[in-house]
Amino acid sequence: MPLALFALALGAFAIGTTEFVIMGLLPEVARDLDVPISTAGYLISAYAGGVVVGAPLLTALSTRLPRKTVLLLFMGVFLVGNLATVVADSYGAVFAARVLAGLPHGAFLGVGALVAAYMAGPDRRATAVARMFLGLTIANIVGVPAGTFLGQFMGWRAAFLAVVAISALAIVAIAVFVPRLPAPPGGGLRGEMAALGDRQVLLGLLTAVFGFAGVFAVYSYISPMMTELAGMSPGGVPLILALFGTGMTLGSLVVGPLADRALRPTIFGALASLAVVLVVFSFTVHNPWTAAATVVVLGAVGFGVATPLQVLVMNKADRAPTMASASNHSAFNLANAGGAWLGGVGIGMGLGLTSPALIGAVLAVVGLGIAVTASLLDRPAAGAGGTDAPLVEAAATE
Repeated sequence: MPLALFALALGAFAIGTTEFVIMGLLPEVARDLDVPISTAGYLISAYAGGVVVGAPLLTALSTRLPRKTVLLLFMGVFLVGNLATVVADSYGAVFAARVLAGLPHGAFLGVGALVAAYMAGPDRRATAVARMFLGLTIANIVGVPAGTFLGQFMGWRAAFLAVVAISALAIVAIAVFVPRLPAPPGGGLRGEMAALGDRQVLLGLLTAVFGFAGVFAVYSYISPMMTELAGMSPGGVPLILALFGTGMTLGSLVVGPLADRALRPTIFGALASLAVVLVVFSFTVHNPWTAAATVVVLGAVGFGVATPLQVLVMNKADRAPTMASASNHSAFNLANAGGAWLGGVGIGMGLGLTSPALIGAVLAVVGLGIAVTASLLDRPAAGAGGTDAPLVEAAATE
């Protein structure tokens, strides 16, 4: 069990590293490809677009395949996409490679979360999912800073070559340590799409879009906030990003056991705490020490939203959860794009660099309102199996 979770977390680590490392290497990428840095920034959007499209698409194409096979295929596509990024010789080729690398992102994490949950059993499902997601959080502490350093001194392609190597290790680890699980029972693609249309699943996805958008409204502009409001030098920004990743890791460690005990209250508490912390951050950001401390807490409560929402969506689509689980990562990437856009709107309107934090707080409150509404609507079903009844899908090995 621990080694299987380690294999899944290693894949998540590779995914988290490739998603965020390019943000620290945009000047090098722009110089090498001879494009403006704003144009190079579209490569971030290319990856996010691949995630949004790829999560439901690849999941739909793999509903009848055994889960271990699916994980290996998805990580293989991810490896090829990053290798294509390394060898691409033009901006258009790099753009296409980033889309390809993003396609299996949500599908891999969605299926991986299901596998982790089934191996752990009904009483430790959220804890197991949180442990797998540690790969994403640790990537922000280790993978992204290390990849940025490597890319700055050996060329930006070296960072993605390192991701290729990590992906290859993840493939070997999954092949060796993850047990063979049968293809999921149920109605195949038709059953998965029906489960995705369930009202509670849709409300869970909508909660993720608004709730997590509050995090990215601030995270997208953390660099100018730290340099212009907190008075830090640009060299201190990587430390702030590492502190955010540290908070994410701490939040992941704490939220899993909490969600196993009380899933809905954990979601409510995380969203409410996120709204409060974002408001507080609009004040503490003016001092480097208080800003740094608040960033750690923001990372913790922000990522505290992710795991319980992932488990809730899987529970509510219990007979065909694969599409819903993968689509949750599309929701998170929509939150990424939407939060960054709304934060930018606030700045563009002249509301100042603290406005993304206040906008993020509003988004978190909206997410909380959706989560509470979903809980109230779900109450009549509690007598017929419980509001947060566990998944019923078998996890027997082949």
